[in-house]
Amino acid sequence: MKDPILECVRQVRDEHSKRFNYDLDAICEDYKTHQALVGKRLVRLKPRAANDGLQPAARFARGGCGSR
Repeated sequence: MKDPILECVRQVRDEHSKRFNYDLDAICEDYKTHQALVGKRLVRLKPRAANDGLQPAARFARGGCGSR
């Protein structure tokens, strides 16, 4: 089942990326420029904790895909 909202977001993202020939540095600079014009941060990411304490997925811990 297709989600129309996701389809729209992906279309807008692709159109924006095409404007910069899919150059990630140029895309980020555009976001920074827009952020400066707006006068507030567009994205705020919380620092992620280290993944040292994570356990492997159960199927891999058992020795393979579906094995018991």
